[in-house]
Amino acid sequence: MKTAGGSDAAKRRAGERAAEEVEDGFTVGLGTGSTTAHAIRAIGRAVDDGLDVRGIPTSFQSRRLALEVGIPLTTLDAVDGVDLAIDGADQVADDPSDPNAAGDGTLIKGGGGAHAREKLVDAAADRFVVVADPSKLIPTLERPVPVEVIPDAHSVVADRIRALDGEPTLREAEGKDGPVVTDNGNLVLDCAFGPIDDPGQLAPWLSELPGVLEHGLFVDLADATYVGSEDGVEVREY
Repeated sequence: MKTAGGSDAAKRRAGERAAEEVEDGFTVGLGTGSTTAHAIRAIGRAVDDGLDVRGIPTSFQSRRLALEVGIPLTTLDAVDGVDLAIDGADQVADDPSDPNAAGDGTLIKGGGGAHAREKLVDAAADRFVVVADPSKLIPTLERPVPVEVIPDAHSVVADRIRALDGEPTLREAEGKDGPVVTDNGNLVLDCAFGPIDDPGQLAPWLSELPGVLEHGLFVDLADATYVGSEDGVEVREY
């Protein structure tokens, strides 16, 4: 359930600007998606020029791209920490009319089904920056929240989400019969709640459901969003 919208030029500007934060000796979390791909390619070019970094990919997709562009890879359990994580988002709560809005920087992720590994790496980072185009910014989150569930639990979890007035939909694969299967071997429920006025309350409720591996609400994790446009990049700190 990937999001569409935003020009490739805007995405490229955001990704390349975020890549400029990578310093020699860094361990970098490499997120998933079209905007983050521009950051990975930019880091690869810097490695060609002599930058010494190690990357931790969050999906098969980001691992493959990182290898293609020559970024040395490692794993989360093989390092002492993550200096910087760069990742995209399907929606970013960010209200330009209210610079001090309490929910700014909360994300919905998981359009590519990689949100469990993304959250693990992003939460471990000393600094986590989001790369996005302006179409991803919205005052109140409203997209369905991806919830990764173990296969045997998907119907039970769906029933409990309905009891909270959510509407879960099992994500179907494209190009094959049956549901999407994540890199972790699980299924994804896209759960519509309408406008999410209090993501800080919904997030722990979803986490506590037996059978849920991880959900796509990222609360109090992002440090900044790099918003690419046709004119440049705006950095919004949280």
